[in-house]
Amino acid sequence: MHKLSYFFKLWRSMKKFYIALILLFLTIYIVPLGIRPVIIPDEDRYGEVPREMIASGNWIAPHLNGVRYFEKPVMGYWLNALSISVFGENEFAIRFPSAISAGISALLMLILLRRYSRSEFQPVLATLIFLTCFEVYGIGVFSVLDSILSMFLTAAIASYFYYYMEKKKIWLVLFGICCGLAFLTKGFLAFAVPIVVIVPFMLWEGQWKDLLKTAWIPIATAILISLPWCVMIHLRESDFWHYFFWIEHIKRFTADDAQHVSPFWYFIPGIIGGAMPWTFLSPAVISGLKNNLKTPLIRYALCWAVCPFLFFSISRGKLLTYILPCFPPLAVLMSAGLSNYFDSGKKKAVDVGGKCLIGLITLIAVALLINQLTGFPGIRAYNSQPWKWILGIIGLLTWLGGIFIALKQSDVRRKMMIYGFAPIALMLIAHFILPDRTIVRKAPGEFLLNHVQKIQPDTIIVSSEDPVRSVCWFYKRSDVYVLDNAGEISYGLSYKDAKHRWLTVEQFKLMIEKYAGKKRLVFIATFDEYQRYSPFFPKPAYLDTNGGFVFAGF
Repeated sequence: MHKLSYFFKLWRSMKKFYIALILLFLTIYIVPLGIRPVIIPDEDRYGEVPREMIASGNWIAPHLNGVRYFEKPVMGYWLNALSISVFGENEFAIRFPSAISAGISALLMLILLRRYSRSEFQPVLATLIFLTCFEVYGIGVFSVLDSILSMFLTAAIASYFYYYMEKKKIWLVLFGICCGLAFLTKGFLAFAVPIVVIVPFMLWEGQWKDLLKTAWIPIATAILISLPWCVMIHLRESDFWHYFFWIEHIKRFTADDAQHVSPFWYFIPGIIGGAMPWTFLSPAVISGLKNNLKTPLIRYALCWAVCPFLFFSISRGKLLTYILPCFPPLAVLMSAGLSNYFDSGKKKAVDVGGKCLIGLITLIAVALLINQLTGFPGIRAYNSQPWKWILGIIGLLTWLGGIFIALKQSDVRRKMMIYGFAPIALMLIAHFILPDRTIVRKAPGEFLLNHVQKIQPDTIIVSSEDPVRSVCWFYKRSDVYVLDNAGEISYGLSYKDAKHRWLTVEQFKLMIEKYAGKKRLVFIATFDEYQRYSPFFPKPAYLDTNGGFVFAGF
């Protein structure tokens, strides 16, 4: 009864902040999901694999373009397929799981900090920081699996901290469940990340014996959660585990020819930029944390933020999305540091950081203005639709004005809320103002749909590697031939039942001759790829391009 009355008292005192966070999430994460076109090569992939699951009824083995696609397990595809089933085959549906995952991660942090922080406002501040970090936001409104993975990892690692503080084994069971779900989303990272967080923390706390005694509970639970699908995929596709473990994990982590090879320091500028606009308050955060490292939550958050960051940095293959699981603890540390800093009566470092941010925003606005008026440094970001850059300037100026207002506030809570809300207009506007070059080269949907009438059920479609996922998604086909370089589906096309759809240039030339006057055949490629291949086959009867992609009919 006492806890219930405390909850209602807390809700009354913090109600306006909680409502503000809900409105923030809905405004920038949910409302704009259907505005932007589908971007290659990720969003069309994470729409098409679930679409083919629904169409084929095969919910065990992922397929892309009708061929085996073993790069990831199934949980992310299942969630996207559920979203598609509810909302239809559209941009909103394929992005909704990412967005709702970011929201759940934020909610998990809010609950954790409400329970273990000494400040009423720190949970709100941590949630605000997390939701407005540029990397969290950018990934949260984009269709990739990293936001879903990060949600399960956040739930898992938070559950272990609950166990550490309360010694109730139910938290270990929840920890194992979340690890199992994370494994079904993206594989063995689901175990590696919690291990590199928890082991150093328990050693730091001198409780490694307890770790050894209780490890069997989450391990057994995670196995029970993941085992049914693991067995079913092995029985259906016996080669899955060989490819998934050795190629997708070991090779990516260690091999010199791994995908996305980058230097050790690659994630340093990534996390600095990804934590914007809060990066500019780092001096205040450090000042507030340096003498407050004795509480278990701060120590745990340090291990949670730093150890996975180092783990991902050691990997040979790197993408900025990999460090997303570091942002929940980073928000915890930033909120704790800022709260301690303000509690000490200081404000100077925050004001200086805000002024530096004002300077950066001003430089960006001036650079965009110069680019649009003069064309410097060689290409305008917006040529065909000048209203876009004007809208971008308005978004930057709104952000600028918000920071000015925040710096004038004497009330700490109001100062931080306005600071966090300041870039919201720009975040919302960003969906409307993608640069012309991005639309032309990374969003083939409109171009493909302009030719949808030329695609009949018996039309033979041949595609180059870059647009093949979009060709499948927009034309609802899973039988597209691929010319020359098949990229990520080359493994699936190497199977005996699919290799006939992987064409050499000579085979494609013979196919054109074979079906001339008998069947409609189209070739879809990027503009650069078409320029490279076109000298080797006959002149098409129909040819169209938007400068980024080519549609050729034979």
